[in-house]
Amino acid sequence: MRTYHALLPGLAIVLAATGSVRGDPLQGEILKFQQLPMIATPIPGPTGEPVLYFGHDESSTAYGNHQVGQYQGWFMADDFADYFNTPVVHVRWWGSYLGGQNGLEGVQKFLIAFETDVPDPGDPHDPADGFSHPGVPLLTQIVDRGALFPGSGTFTEALVPGSNPAESVFMYNAELACPFPQQPETVYWLKIVALVDPERDGMINWGWHNRDYTIPDPLAAGPPVPFPGEHDDRPIIDPLYPTEVWHFQDDAVMGDMVAQVLGPCDVNLYQTAMTPQNYVNELDGPGPNGVHGGIGQFSKDLAFELYTIPEPGTWILLAIGGAAMFRRRSSKN
Repeated sequence: MRTYHALLPGLAIVLAATGSVRGDPLQGEILKFQQLPMIATPIPGPTGEPVLYFGHDESSTAYGNHQVGQYQGWFMADDFADYFNTPVVHVRWWGSYLGGQNGLEGVQKFLIAFETDVPDPGDPHDPADGFSHPGVPLLTQIVDRGALFPGSGTFTEALVPGSNPAESVFMYNAELACPFPQQPETVYWLKIVALVDPERDGMINWGWHNRDYTIPDPLAAGPPVPFPGEHDDRPIIDPLYPTEVWHFQDDAVMGDMVAQVLGPCDVNLYQTAMTPQNYVNELDGPGPNGVHGGIGQFSKDLAFELYTIPEPGTWILLAIGGAAMFRRRSSKN
């Protein structure tokens, strides 16, 4: 049985770190899962001097006709789990217009989907596949560009200062028209795809930015449930890599998709050809240098945050997460 203690200083840290006092997310929405983006992250090079890495983006864009509502392309998806049984009401994520092009006025629609987890082959319930991946869509919806208010089904886009000048990173905030009824300690998949009508939007190619793996998520679930949950991959893969490599559960995946939009919270999804993704040497971290094997050997996570409107008991869990974050930061000072 897990015992919780109300740690008010830890809660204060969480509130400060989550940006709950800012306009995005909305007032009263609290962080429940966090994988921050790689934006000018310093990592020691071969001589010990820090080198800045800006991460990269994997294309997650489908093309079609917004009047017909059918789109075809490719997607990125990543898994998550936390300890809370309150719904996801707000999603924040980061991405770029690949090649530095943003079409006419940028992405006008995103598909956001929450899906079941098909476990990795270590799970006896699914011995056939070689990696975990998204399964059955549980909740699919479209968010349109526009001002945010509770349940608006809209998103905003803002440039991130200090991101790669050759391919600027943008931060996105979306208020879900249909909140996702998440269960605690349960692995789900999040899929975010730009839906582009070339005649309306231009030939946009949008990509989802990767996680800053040097920063842990104290709110992520596991271990022991789920296993391995949030963990440092370095002792398992390469103990000589120069930083911790925080990672949740399994690889982010890429795949092909067809989407038929039937309504704001009703999208039929068909997905095939899913493959696991790793970080990229020299973009996300140093490559092999004779001491370590490079960041390319590590499984990739994507950058996103999930927010909820907590029930009273959830504040205790948030306080514990804040205290854990404080202890980790203090141990590095």
